[in-house]
Amino acid sequence: MNLLEILKFVEEYLKKYSFSKPRLESEKLVSYVLNLDRIALYIHHERELTEEEKTSIKQFLKQMVEEKKSFDEIKGEKKDYKTENLDIFNKSVEYLKKNGVPSALVDTEYIFSEALKVSRNTLKYSMSREIKEEDKNKIREMLMLRAKNRKPLQYILGEWEFYGLPFKVRENVLIPRPDTEILVEQCIQLMREIEEPNILDIGSGSGAISIAIANELKSSSVTGVDINEDAIRLANENKVLNKVENVNFMKSDLFEKLDEDFKYDLIVSNPPYITKDEYETLMPEVKNFEPKNALTDLGDGLYFYREISKKAGAYLKDTGYLAFEIGYKQAKDVSKILEDNNFAVLSIVKDYGGNDRVVLAKKAIKADNFEEIEEEEDVDLS
Repeated sequence: MNLLEILKFVEEYLKKYSFSKPRLESEKLVSYVLNLDRIALYIHHERELTEEEKTSIKQFLKQMVEEKKSFDEIKGEKKDYKTENLDIFNKSVEYLKKNGVPSALVDTEYIFSEALKVSRNTLKYSMSREIKEEDKNKIREMLMLRAKNRKPLQYILGEWEFYGLPFKVRENVLIPRPDTEILVEQCIQLMREIEEPNILDIGSGSGAISIAIANELKSSSVTGVDINEDAIRLANENKVLNKVENVNFMKSDLFEKLDEDFKYDLIVSNPPYITKDEYETLMPEVKNFEPKNALTDLGDGLYFYREISKKAGAYLKDTGYLAFEIGYKQAKDVSKILEDNNFAVLSIVKDYGGNDRVVLAKKAIKADNFEEIEEEEDVDLS
């Protein structure tokens, strides 16, 4: 029985014995046993209770019925851990701040939620229960990794959300960023009206872009390629985790292993675009932990835009699209690269901070000569 079913059972049992306000009594009893605020009972409604918790509820019920007393009259003194836990929480926030960790409050919320096995949204409703010593040790260990080592929170947790889906993350694969969700959204809109679109994701990493698009476009067929074998393994794990079947991953250096006779409706890529100079200024969380070759081309940041744009036309249908995530200063340069490779730039989309972040282009069909234009379009020049 889950929590909601237990609450209903206790309420019906007390109603049977003519207790006044049986629902309220049920909530008081169960929240007491589980060390949760009453409002949190419905937030955690799907939680399965342990046998120990069920036994404790039964004992209280039996005593209430035998003595004909309300729960408030028979409950014993029980320590409220909220004050103690909030003190630990606040000290944790200060510890991260002292060590220069950005977003110290948010990071602490994630760390406590992970240790207590509750969602970050419901954490505040779980602060009355005792934090066991083993969980306190987990919290200390994660705080030290975040503060002293500056290890990214995502790698500490081992999982991160992207486009509403959970993704496993590991140190040798790039962490999915919120700004990349804009790229995904634009690709979905481009392909929404196309029946059974074929989509190629170059540099698929953890599989975040490929899986998010495939999950939204159920009729699509998505292929993700990456040169990193560890990334391919992780992407396949995330495919299984999210139960998305219409996506496949393969090792390939850009187009190397792809069949040029097969044409895609869309090619999407979030390539390494940080310049060599910018890479040296990155935060320690990024520079010391995330894979260098997934962040920078060790040059001007435009190498992969040139390489992909140069070859993409051969792998796209005549009506095909090319979508890039870009650095905030690269819109002009990437647009020029696309235009030089027979692509028409459709739009430049900004991120949540107002910076240029996505470039969308379409394959441009150019007639070979003036006579061909006249013949195909029957242009009247009279």
